[in-house]
Amino acid sequence: MSQDSSSARSRAVRVDDTGVRRQLADGSEESVTWSDLSAVVIRVIPEGPWDEDVFFMLAGSDGAGTAVPSGDPAADALLERLQMLPGFDHDKFVEAMTTDADEAYVVWKASDAKS
Repeated sequence: MSQDSSSARSRAVRVDDTGVRRQLADGSEESVTWSDLSAVVIRVIPEGPWDEDVFFMLAGSDGAGTAVPSGDPAADALLERLQMLPGFDHDKFVEAMTTDADEAYVVWKASDAKS
């Protein structure tokens, strides 16, 4: 059984017009604003079926960011927002969500949206 850090577990994830904020069980917070978002990566870790195995990794241009488990209650609202990003790679997203490979899939980059 893998060792788990309870401090990394989410207490709450909020998706709104400003961005995404994830409050961790230890009280700390990770966040990224939509205006600072630089990349979206789907990270697949073949741990399932009982452990979370797919994460939305959101990177900000300032090096900040957050990871949201796909099973989080806020994941549907997050996905809805992400799919509206100009240049979002829907095909790569489907590939990421239907694999059990230990891999990271870049589904959006700010540089691609501007070109």
